[in-house]
Amino acid sequence: MYLTPITLAYPKVLTTLQARGFTLEDLVLGYAELATLVTPAAIGLVITADPTDDMVLATALAAQADLVVSGDQRHLLALGSFKRIPIVTAAEAVRKTNG
Repeated sequence: MYLTPITLAYPKVLTTLQARGFTLEDLVLGYAELATLVTPAAIGLVITADPTDDMVLATALAAQADLVVSGDQRHLLALGSFKRIPIVTAAEAVRKTNG
């Protein structure tokens, strides 16, 4: 999972964590137990409208991800897939993993 400090600082994220009795530290440590560190693959420029999204794609490729989950309608989801890695919404990911 690719979480940025900005994502973690969203008030909605913090409020949801607190409502469930978790702290930001709990979240980060929980992900750390599940995560495998990878060096992003060299992919060149893919998303010219937002080159920072290329880091998501490069990391997914290096990790041999089964899918990328995103809410980015304008760039990542519009791409549909990258190197045969599907790019899906959270709802689609739940359907795919529970299917």
